[in-house]
Amino acid sequence: MSDSARVDAWLWAVRVYKTRSAATTACRAGHVRVNGEKAKAAQPVRPGDELRVRVAGFDRILVVRQPIAKRVGAALAATAVDDRTPARDPMPVVAQRDRGAGRPTKRERREIDRFRGQE
Repeated sequence: MSDSARVDAWLWAVRVYKTRSAATTACRAGHVRVNGEKAKAAQPVRPGDELRVRVAGFDRILVVRQPIAKRVGAALAATAVDDRTPARDPMPVVAQRDRGAGRPTKRERREIDRFRGQE
């Protein structure tokens, strides 16, 4: 294997993006940063480089362990990347009433207040 790979090909190979063209588009849009700098699709990545990638509205912090340019098996792809993304807080649970259900009854209001912690 070589000592570097294109950033778009590497992101596709380690399964950050589903297609290489999606990785290229993300680079063009400025969603990929290599060592703090905006990256073009053809920029080479080397072991130790830190990538900040915006995927689905959230930033992922990835460190290159091994540059790979071709799509490989999932086990090998997992060894090529070190994911240092901090854990996200779980989404809060939101109560919803059926549309057109009318006003809540006294019992339902008490349950809603209990759910919200307003007892």
